[in-house]
Amino acid sequence: MTTHKTIDQFAHDLRDETRNAVYQSTKATHGKRTQVLFDHFPDPNYLRRLAGSIKQNVIENLDTYLPQVEEKLVANGVKVHWASTGEEANNAVLSIMKARGAKSMVKAKTMVSEETRLGDFLEKNGIECLETDLGEFIVQIDHDHPSHIVRPIIHKSRREIAVSFEKHGLGAYNDEPAVITQRARVFLRQKYMQADVGLTGANFVVAESGRLVIVTNEGNSRFSLAAPKCHIAMVGIEKILPREQDLALFLNLLARSATAQQLTSYTEFISGPKGATQQDGPEEMHVIFVDNGRTDALGSDCREILRCIRCGACMNVCPVYRQASGHAYRSVYPGPVGAVLSPLLAGKNFPELADLPKASSLCGACNEVCPVDIPIPELLLRLRDRNKREGGPSSGTPPMGAFSVLASQPLMWKTAMKLGGAINHVPKAILPAPVGNWLDHRTLPE
Repeated sequence: MTTHKTIDQFAHDLRDETRNAVYQSTKATHGKRTQVLFDHFPDPNYLRRLAGSIKQNVIENLDTYLPQVEEKLVANGVKVHWASTGEEANNAVLSIMKARGAKSMVKAKTMVSEETRLGDFLEKNGIECLETDLGEFIVQIDHDHPSHIVRPIIHKSRREIAVSFEKHGLGAYNDEPAVITQRARVFLRQKYMQADVGLTGANFVVAESGRLVIVTNEGNSRFSLAAPKCHIAMVGIEKILPREQDLALFLNLLARSATAQQLTSYTEFISGPKGATQQDGPEEMHVIFVDNGRTDALGSDCREILRCIRCGACMNVCPVYRQASGHAYRSVYPGPVGAVLSPLLAGKNFPELADLPKASSLCGACNEVCPVDIPIPELLLRLRDRNKREGGPSSGTPPMGAFSVLASQPLMWKTAMKLGGAINHVPKAILPAPVGNWLDHRTLPE
């Protein structure tokens, strides 16, 4: 059986520099998010509930919306593909590229391609696949993994990035952000012009019109679409919005929740390949709708997680994520949303992810900030219950029977609280194993 560090163990061993970088960045973004939402809207919680109801309607009626989207996309000149698994999605991309004799791809940031490990797959099949989002590009050249769904390199300092750029021949050491960005821009610009295919995801797909909507702050997705003659979009089947008018609500909530902006710098609306009167743009466009476990999640009692619009707000507010960082979650999706979504998408193929729902204090902050009002704490409890009933891993958590007795007797509880600090000084070797293991990574209040 493969061993792995629990969230507690990972947090215990995390470098102070990394923890501080994650904490300061998430705290600042969360503060700004709260300010702009409540400054700009009289009742943002009403908007969150409205957005949640719209997305819930979508996931409850995918059997209606998916054929509608396909019909509109085909009418717009788009070729539509369906992939049940990540492997099928990757093979669909490879088949499209082989049919065109394509050898190189520029790739915008897309979480579903992280799920399928598309980049590694294409490289193994002789295709150059270059990440163009600055954070994802740095992760790629470092052979690292993203640790946040909006800011992939939240765990890295600019000094580490400067060292990496120097190592890979992108210039002498210089940790000025403007210099780092300019060097990446110079390197990537020629790649955009030379690439055979551009690949993106989509933040939303509108059933009413068949338009794909992509939001970014770097413009790299626009470059990935402009020069290559073929555009491929990999999209999760849950990314649908019913109507064009829904975009006003979701684009406002997404930008404020993700980066505390009124709107992101670039918002692109893509109807299909370029028309006869357009000089630039892809001549051919494909959309691959990816299931990869989503249907199983839809059939579970945690289907609300499919509302997620990948803003990262729950990570920014989560006390566990702030202390442990994204890599502690051992999956593409970290933080509270990942603690629910990752075990659902992986299913029983990856039992080592079944302990992720324990990576939460159940403080409820993730639900309070979610722009689509996902009841994440409730979903975590459902998954914990399922894990226990199925005999899954316990992450070293001691049995809760004794705690329930202690916590329901006021006198015993008060006495334990007064004496609890003393246990910090007791050698762990003489304590019962479950208690000793649990205290290895915790300190009781004095």
